[in-house]
Amino acid sequence: MTTETKAIEVDELYDEHNNAGQRAERGDRTMRHFTIQHDGVTIPVSRGGQGRPLVLCPGLNSTQADLRQLTMLLRRDHDVVTFDLRGHGLASAAGRYSFEDFLSDLVAVMAELGNLGLPAAPVLVGYSLGADLAVHYASEHPDTVAELVLIDGANPVPEPFITEAVLPEFRAMWEDLATQQEAKRGTPRQVLLTAKEILDLNLEIDEIRSEILDRYRKIDRPISLIMSTAMAGDSGEGHAPRFNQNWRAGVERLVREQPHIATTWLEADHQLVFTHAPEIARIILAAEGPAGRATSRATPGDRSDADHR
Repeated sequence: MTTETKAIEVDELYDEHNNAGQRAERGDRTMRHFTIQHDGVTIPVSRGGQGRPLVLCPGLNSTQADLRQLTMLLRRDHDVVTFDLRGHGLASAAGRYSFEDFLSDLVAVMAELGNLGLPAAPVLVGYSLGADLAVHYASEHPDTVAELVLIDGANPVPEPFITEAVLPEFRAMWEDLATQQEAKRGTPRQVLLTAKEILDLNLEIDEIRSEILDRYRKIDRPISLIMSTAMAGDSGEGHAPRFNQNWRAGVERLVREQPHIATTWLEADHQLVFTHAPEIARIILAAEGPAGRATSRATPGDRSDADHR
């Protein structure tokens, strides 16, 4: 996979969109905003903080603006790089949205960071789909990352989530989500994908996760998982119990094969990265050392969310 990247200062772009708090953040001379041009799309990148380099990759239907609380917490101890995937946030729209396309966005960001001459290989943190991208990236470029932290994603679940039985419900859910996204158009939290594009991506993610164990086998870097106990919500009715059981079974399957992987469970749903940012930041900091198994408990999430994959 080859790509040409070009870094451009884009502070004026953030002047237009950011709120007062974010403008104050811009005033910190440690912050830098730039874009990467590749594959016909523009990827906005933000870098700030000090300490060990860390790259935070968002997931499907999430943006770097959505991850701002976690980002700010991590910047206390890390030189943090965040970005938007194509069709998300301040990134430009694209003619296509596939797993490989999103992976190429991450590859372009990491290549640009290599050109900037980081003092050390970064910790690569991925949320949901971002975790899957991180695993695929690390399996292909192992020398460019120090370790992986995977938040509620990259899970080798034994069964696909989207079956014929639940397909109509998922289609309706994403049509509703796409309608809700209309109110965010033109903001750093926008998502430009259609309901069909989101559905097609989720079907593709199911297929990719069925083979992701092969990717883990190629990675010789420390890996930490931060997983939700109730990714589909804590309801005892409907599809949630099956989804949650499938989620836990996938992690158990992974750890059986890769016992060195440290796993932390948070009592939350799939929105844990938004609802439990302080806990996640502490876990990431604590994970930077000898790998070991950890268990963490937090307040259960109160919403079911299968959108952010």
